[in-house]
Amino acid sequence: MNGCMHEDKQQAPAPKPAPVETPKQQDISKQQVFPLTGLPAEGTVNHRVIAVMVNNHPKARPQSGLQKADIVYEILAEGDITRFLALYQSEFPEKVGPVRSARDYYIDLSNGYHALYVCHGWSPEAKALLEDGTTDYLNGLFYDGTLFQRASFRKAPHNSYITFANIEKGAAQNGYTLQDDVKPLPFRQDAATGEKAETVTIAYSHRSYAQVQYKYVPSQKSYYRYSAGEQTVDYDTHDPIVMQNIMVIAAKHRVIDAAGRRSIDLNSGGDGYLFQNGVVQKIQWKNVSGRILPFINGNPVGFVPGKTWINVVPDLNIVKW
Repeated sequence: MNGCMHEDKQQAPAPKPAPVETPKQQDISKQQVFPLTGLPAEGTVNHRVIAVMVNNHPKARPQSGLQKADIVYEILAEGDITRFLALYQSEFPEKVGPVRSARDYYIDLSNGYHALYVCHGWSPEAKALLEDGTTDYLNGLFYDGTLFQRASFRKAPHNSYITFANIEKGAAQNGYTLQDDVKPLPFRQDAATGEKAETVTIAYSHRSYAQVQYKYVPSQKSYYRYSAGEQTVDYDTHDPIVMQNIMVIAAKHRVIDAAGRRSIDLNSGGDGYLFQNGVVQKIQWKNVSGRILPFINGNPVGFVPGKTWINVVPDLNIVKW
């Protein structure tokens, strides 16, 4: 349906198979489930959400730990480089990174899940927001070389990592609780319907490093992610990044300083797309108590049980399928 991308767009190769079983679509109404994935859970489900700012500069790829995140927000920081806010609740990697600096709109999204926010550095707006005392956070500026470690195989600012053991240690040092009654997301049990959309491309700029692609694999009912035509995998395990939901929303972006930092309106709502099961639906998004959620004709739309990636874009015209 939508037009072709730029002529220099790279064609993504066939995805590597996932090493883990794809989440099964089943009746979970009578089971204990994880609140952010809707997948069956054994044992406790009340771990607090951990939100980590993850670097997505080309020199920071491939990253560590993204494959374990329940939800990942991808949003522009400066220029045409995006940054990830990775939310962990159902499972945790051994380490995550490279960790990057905070922006105010990422903090607002983290607060929508009452998460412990983890960053390394901050913008002036983010500094003011974190120092007002309403958000529990760990900042690598104050724990560089202790809780946060610098990797030798990369150069700063693309080499700061933190283990989840050190996140727990930092939480204990600061008196932050790691238990929480996390409000669940809405999930659907029926199959999504809509226009076929098995390959999705998002061009944050004409440069290949700023182009994102998702490729749907019907046999696994899952999407695989690519950057610049290269499959996104974990640095340490080489596991591919796999998700069951992709939501793309348009929000007003405005450059606010000489460094190119932005203000992004994530409160007013707007239009977007929801990709599930290889099809797309046009949606409207709303900010509901800090969470970006999809609606159609004023009615909430459930996510497919599994992992979710949310891309925030300045204009839906950069989204093609």
